[in-house]
Amino acid sequence: MKRGRVVLSLVVAAVLALAGCGGRAPSRGDAVVYVAVPLSGFMANGGQTVLGGVRLAAEEINRRGGLLGYRLVVRPLDDEADSDVAVSQVGAIEEALERGERVVAVIGHLNSGQTLAAMELYRDLDVVVITPTSSEKSLTERGYDNFFRVNADDTVQAAVDAEFLVEELDAANVAVVHNDTEYGRGLAELLTSELNGRGAEVIVSLEVAEGQSRYDSEVSRIMGAGPDAIFYAGYEIEAPYLRMALVEAGVDVPMLASDGAFLGATIDEAAGTAEGMYVSAFAPSPENVADEAWIEAYQAVEYRDPDTYSVNGYVAMEVLTEGVREANSLEADAVAEALREHTLPTLLNGLTYQPDGDLEDAQIWIYQVRDGQFRQVSR
Repeated sequence: MKRGRVVLSLVVAAVLALAGCGGRAPSRGDAVVYVAVPLSGFMANGGQTVLGGVRLAAEEINRRGGLLGYRLVVRPLDDEADSDVAVSQVGAIEEALERGERVVAVIGHLNSGQTLAAMELYRDLDVVVITPTSSEKSLTERGYDNFFRVNADDTVQAAVDAEFLVEELDAANVAVVHNDTEYGRGLAELLTSELNGRGAEVIVSLEVAEGQSRYDSEVSRIMGAGPDAIFYAGYEIEAPYLRMALVEAGVDVPMLASDGAFLGATIDEAAGTAEGMYVSAFAPSPENVADEAWIEAYQAVEYRDPDTYSVNGYVAMEVLTEGVREANSLEADAVAEALREHTLPTLLNGLTYQPDGDLEDAQIWIYQVRDGQFRQVSR
């Protein structure tokens, strides 16, 4: 059994024991954590899985007496996967701070576009910002003192994915398709560079719309190019439909999709055609990293099964918690300094931050859809 599972089992056991005996109630008031993710619209499922992980972690912390004696209060903010909405929602956080509430952090956003937009306001607030999934590489190049992420950036993802395409799938000629977001364009550019550096050629590069569901012309161009493999940089709201169109057209070369497609919807919406496709990911699936007690605890809090980004939300709250404890303070500057100075125990084992807010030794996992489930095949 992995060390992470042993630690987690002990934590869950302690939580259950506290719950059984009533626990030690937080007594110093409330500490607020906002979770800014899409909770409605076409990307709601991804945001809801992050929120579920945060809620579970907060529930466990409160049952153990809270965070430095404060009761953690999780407040969702629906950014609707829209950058303008994300920016407008920052006003709610500013108002809470002006009222004198103890706002400790923002966990979010799910997508790089919304994180990029909102960070221009967050940078001036007395809060720590921890993204569970935003991977656009420039986020940690902009000099934000209060920004951290629990996932790899796209530079890491591009390198791992290119290596997998070339070394594991023997691809010399690759079709690269991406959606029209900052994330999709940036990752496709990085992947192309990585493929070229490994002697592979991108023989067709296509941009599609975010949320696109029909791919007749794109499939025709891919078939005409005759690639050895296909890479898709985008979300679960596009990937299953692209996959279905390719399979129905008789295209049988391997397909690797990026982390944005690492959600159950990629399998569920593909009408059985997702079988065999590969997906890269920022975290292992809950079944690979947690035990049955963690999954049952999640179900008790959320009334649904955990999905892939539930782990990221949970780990983001763990990172915040450990930073506060190491700093012995809720003040953002002190917490940020502690995050950069300590290795933080989490569900993903110890995490260590670089000065810019990126992780040391950030990982990417590769999965394949087998028997209707994501099965880990590398890393």
